[in-house]
Amino acid sequence: MNENLAALIPEIALLAAAVIGLLAGSWLPRRRQWIVAVLATAACTAGLVATGITMATGRVQAVFADAFAVDAATNAGRLTVLGALLLVITMSVETVRGHKRETEYWVLLLLTGAGTLALLGANDLLMLFAAYLLASIPAYALAAFAKDDSGTEAALKYYLMGALLGTAMLAGVALFYGAGHATLYRELRTTLPEAPHGLVAVALVAVLAGLLFKAGAVPAHYWVPDVTDGASAPVAAYVTTLPKIGALIAGYRLLHQALPDSDVNWPLLLAILAAVTMSLGNLAAFFQTSVKRLLAYSTISQVGYLLMALAVATRTDLAQRSLLFYLAAYAVTNLGAFAVVTALPAARTLEDYRGLARRHPGLAAVLVVCLLGLVGTPPTGVFLGKLEIFSATIDGGYTWLAALAVVNTVASLFYYLRWLAPLFITTTKSAPLATHAAMGRWTTATAYTAGTLALGLGIAGGAVLPFGNGDLLP
Repeated sequence: MNENLAALIPEIALLAAAVIGLLAGSWLPRRRQWIVAVLATAACTAGLVATGITMATGRVQAVFADAFAVDAATNAGRLTVLGALLLVITMSVETVRGHKRETEYWVLLLLTGAGTLALLGANDLLMLFAAYLLASIPAYALAAFAKDDSGTEAALKYYLMGALLGTAMLAGVALFYGAGHATLYRELRTTLPEAPHGLVAVALVAVLAGLLFKAGAVPAHYWVPDVTDGASAPVAAYVTTLPKIGALIAGYRLLHQALPDSDVNWPLLLAILAAVTMSLGNLAAFFQTSVKRLLAYSTISQVGYLLMALAVATRTDLAQRSLLFYLAAYAVTNLGAFAVVTALPAARTLEDYRGLARRHPGLAAVLVVCLLGLVGTPPTGVFLGKLEIFSATIDGGYTWLAALAVVNTVASLFYYLRWLAPLFITTTKSAPLATHAAMGRWTTATAYTAGTLALGLGIAGGAVLPFGNGDLLP
């Protein structure tokens, strides 16, 4: 058995920082709890360095009875998750600075981040479910961190949906074990083709229910708008970004590794879910006036595009690369938009952004880049990600799904422009000056960084795309 702990340095770094931070925060005075934030930043940086070294050496391995795989998908996901977590940390600095529970905030963020990392390499159904719990439970507490009415309601809905679909997921794991007499993906790959067709289908739907909840996809999407609107802006940025990365890579690995030869027509199921998710997300976003709810429905539609890669996971070699790149591009672009929302806490509706370009041209520019990026406008990273994922879908035999995705992409321009147009209106109807009061340098710097990365991934996409290549561990 390979028990190489060095293979798990990114995950161990986050967990160790969470434990040390919780102990240290118990003794630190309130004015010095920022030290735990520095510790969280150091843990993310250490994880990024360790991942870079692993990728440079080109070593792939499965550790601890093959329950966790360290391969191309795991490493690319680690870079995206840890980089995004750094952006969420810097975005949160001014929001929680001096809070009486500041330490707990950073610890919860580290724990749910570690759970997301665990999802990336889960190569066993029991490992998958354990990672699901670690990624979910701290996130419920984060949603209610402010302890106000909207946050408490959001956390309750988040928890109830997570508990229900988590139970369904656990039942699916049990059914998979009953059908294939194993939980390791490699073993299920050989036993499931001989198992009863109906049992495998029910097990797959149940396990996918939990992953779709984490990703915020239809029909497990009901929590997304309420949690996004009710939680603080940095927490909303987290729950609409990082869980998707873990859930979609975990789902891709499950389908690609455990079910490639199954008689269950799961590619069609995923294609239908992708079509419904992108369409519902776009339609629901059309007439939203709250910026956070608009971004919530936007993120649902983005999951629809990402699910296209899962639908063709075993049909084309382009699927993995397109999924990993799109996730990275979406992460920085979505976080950039949320960083602007965080920087302007008093601006809650589309009309509140009227005249922003005159008062804060830098933030307005970031918002333009990120919102047009979410549409898929060149030269942003999401444009290249969509191009890759549409090509993979066509190559995988689902041309109709790619055509529907193009229609949805064009339609999404409507509601993004409803937000962008007021930015440049400088009449007497501009929003009050207090509405455009910026929070601070850390949040603004996060917005600029994310906006730059969103453009940089599009411009340097040719150099970044190869990092998504590489076979998954058998």
